[in-house]
Amino acid sequence: MTAETSQTLDRGLRVLKLLADTDHGLTVTELSTKLGVNRTVVYRLLATLEQHALVRRDLGGRARVGLGVLRLGRQVHPLVREAALPALRSLAEDIGATAHLTLVDGTEALAVAVVEPTWTDYHVAYRAGFRHPLDRGAAGRAILSARQSPSADPGYTLTHGELEAGASGAAAPLVGVTGVEGSVGVVMLAESVPERVGPRVVEAAREVAEALR
Repeated sequence: MTAETSQTLDRGLRVLKLLADTDHGLTVTELSTKLGVNRTVVYRLLATLEQHALVRRDLGGRARVGLGVLRLGRQVHPLVREAALPALRSLAEDIGATAHLTLVDGTEALAVAVVEPTWTDYHVAYRAGFRHPLDRGAAGRAILSARQSPSADPGYTLTHGELEAGASGAAAPLVGVTGVEGSVGVVMLAESVPERVGPRVVEAAREVAEALR
């Protein structure tokens, strides 16, 4: 019993390490091959890890590291926020709009860091902890675009009025951060996003990704 329990734990940890080493997730078949076990064992391992939010599966069935891995370390979110804040501050001040770092949490987008500009007369109130579906709003849509084209330059995503009437958003996904899916973006009270904002958001996303590596 002890040997089997240790073997199961070992396999579960190996699953997490394998998923952490890929940006695109792995299928059950790929995990089965890499672990040298049958698919039934992999299904059980993934189901257990999913219950603890350590693994999630996307709509295509590919398994990825879940945000629960971040929760294992109580200081991880503060460290992520701290790493992202310089780039977010610069973005917010440069654009004059509220800047944010958003991570995937299950099927939702979760804002984990928000910086508001200091010099504007008004701006969108956006708070850390705000959640919304991944398929609504620039932050979530940018993440989904990176999933759909993982090998391509994802660029940036623009939206208007999807989360708040009269507000427009621009976001670019984090690229090359193992085990973390997220995006950096801005939200502003405007009918459309100025042309220079998209490329500036992409630049900020690259800065944050470098800080998190």
